[in-house]
Amino acid sequence: MALIITNNLPTAERLREEGLNVLGSVPAGALPLRVLFLNLMPCKEVTELDILRSLAHTAAPVEVIPMKIAGQRYKTTPQAHMETYYTDFDRLEADSFDGLVVTGAPLEHLPFEDVNYWPQLCHIMDWARQHVRSTLYICWGAQAGLYHHFGIPKHDLPAKRFGVYAQRVLSPVPLFEGLGDAFPMPNSRHTEVRRADFPATDGLAIVAESDESGVGVALSRGGREIYIVGHLEYEPRTLENEYRRDLSKGLPIAMPEHYYHHDTPADGIDFSWRDAAFRFYTNWIERYVSPE
Repeated sequence: MALIITNNLPTAERLREEGLNVLGSVPAGALPLRVLFLNLMPCKEVTELDILRSLAHTAAPVEVIPMKIAGQRYKTTPQAHMETYYTDFDRLEADSFDGLVVTGAPLEHLPFEDVNYWPQLCHIMDWARQHVRSTLYICWGAQAGLYHHFGIPKHDLPAKRFGVYAQRVLSPVPLFEGLGDAFPMPNSRHTEVRRADFPATDGLAIVAESDESGVGVALSRGGREIYIVGHLEYEPRTLENEYRRDLSKGLPIAMPEHYYHHDTPADGIDFSWRDAAFRFYTNWIERYVSPE
């Protein structure tokens, strides 16, 4: 099938160059799944590639609608890019959608309430419970959703959790079909959520966890909300780019764990999570976002 992006987003052409089937309009008679994409990462176009690439391998046609919070100013992405290719949430609020992706954001050092768009984000998260079939919260987005909906705090880590960590599947939910008993997942974060803080409620469950990186994936409301603290969407070189960037700035950074073959940069990157990423996103679309 195809990924559908109707607003001439430049990233669409990049994906076509990779050989992916990306359409610029909805084919006659088609009823694609409509997925909102709230991109809170600083380098918007990098995250566009990561997320859209991950959604492009499903059997169902998926129309992705980039969405932004009205009134925001952007430092690392041209304002014109956001105004041209992203739609304000206010213009979408009256409608309902099949899916919503809420990305991470480099705001871990701030209390949630100090984030300048926190009230608007809380409104979107509450709105999604009534207007979206399934919402996928990623990294900081997952921490934000768990805090807002369940009061689960984030905790500072003594050092950046940085690398690729095996996630044990604790519950055979449809999200993990084809992933086996464990799957690798990149992590890059300075904070964590802890199992001990999860409330004893049937509405929220930890479904994947790592002995090294802790809570990995949680589900609530039968999969209407999915919280993933890592980055299955990352392309192979993302962790290396972060590593080299921090080294060049003189920041304290350890080599990403379980990332290079034989833990040796000269031996190259082990793209171990590739198949898990495509299967995870396909399962999300086909088993939770799709009404069938």
